Amino acid sequence: MNGQKNLSRRERQIMDIIYEAGEATAAQVLERLPNPPSYSAVRALLRVLEEKGHLAHKQDGPRYMFLPTMAPEKARQNALEHVVKTFFDGSTEKVVAALLDISEDQLSDQDYQRLQKLIDRARNEGR
Repeated sequence: MNGQKNLSRRERQIMDIIYEAGEATAAQVLERLPNPPSYSAVRALLRVLEEKGHLAHKQDGPRYMFLPTMAPEKARQNALEHVVKTFFDGSTEKVVAALLDISEDQLSDQDYQRLQKLIDRARNEGR
């Protein structure tokens, strides 16, 4: 699988809907798409996503339920790696700094302690 960087904007929207729902029919995808195309266009996009290896389907009575072929955790990791590489020059430090800058709420002492534990664990694991 080539990853989400090879998807069109509309294909990414569809994948986002299906990841959020876990699985969805073409009609359910159509309902949630912004400025939706026709039903047949959604069906065609779902077929393309299957051909690209991003989706699979299962029969549920007369309809097809579409589900992602990649586990959500792996998809999240791939997406984050792409964002880090594309927008932060591959720098984890820049990502964390940006996240701290846009944090709407103050981080509590517990938040800082959890973050420190994650950093310590990553350091001990050689990451």
